[in-house]
Amino acid sequence: MTIKEQIKQYISAQQQTKGNDLQTLHNHILQAKPTCKLWFLDGKDEKGKVVSNPNIGYGCINIKYKDGSTREFYQIGLSANTTGISVYIMGIADKAYLLNNYGKKIGKASVTGYCIKFKTLKDINMDVLASAIKFGFENK
Repeated sequence: MTIKEQIKQYISAQQQTKGNDLQTLHNHILQAKPTCKLWFLDGKDEKGKVVSNPNIGYGCINIKYKDGSTREFYQIGLSANTTGISVYIMGIADKAYLLNNYGKKIGKASVTGYCIKFKTLKDINMDVLASAIKFGFENK
């Protein structure tokens, strides 16, 4: 199965409202960066154990770890969770940046160092989320 097929299957397996919101975000992210690398992480480690929610990824950055090692990873991530949707903005050095620049304007969302989490799209300001996603793609 291709990555595009995995993404389509993942989105369609969600409850209708969450699936519609994921599809809307997926389309929006692809419009913002149409030629970006697509990722699909099924949430399982190399032994098949579930370690996270599945994630759709967009773009490509090299993440550097404290031990000096690096790894290729996505810039923007999208995932359904038990209470809603998480959008991950990876590779931000300033862990207060998202909260300070988008936290008060985004609406009903939890904003951490690299994650914006909300229940549904109707709870947030989509223009603010779009701005955060754009920042994530530009911040390499």
